[in-house]
Amino acid sequence: MQYLHAALVLHSSGKGVSEKGITAIIKAAGDKPDEAKIKALVSTLESLDIDEAIKGASFMTAASPGTTGAADTGKETVASTTEPEEEEEEAGDDLGLSSLFG
Repeated sequence: MQYLHAALVLHSSGKGVSEKGITAIIKAAGDKPDEAKIKALVSTLESLDIDEAIKGASFMTAASPGTTGAADTGKETVASTTEPEEEEEEAGDDLGLSSLFG
């Protein structure tokens, strides 16, 4: 994910997305860059219009609660098996963000 973020920083600053630029950002962040991942990302982004991809992206799904990653999935499974009543109550609760947008 950090490689993609580095590419977006380069793009939003008006600089070309390049292996050298991404490597510099990763090093500046204090991490060791993986050259293979950088090459793969740059070659993928060469054939992509980044501005169009951003416009077409669905940002609401990224902000949804409960989609924080694989590590939390196991915790949710344990919680749901020990407390099924709370999950049923939450499912009936219509006070979430989606109710604001009809």
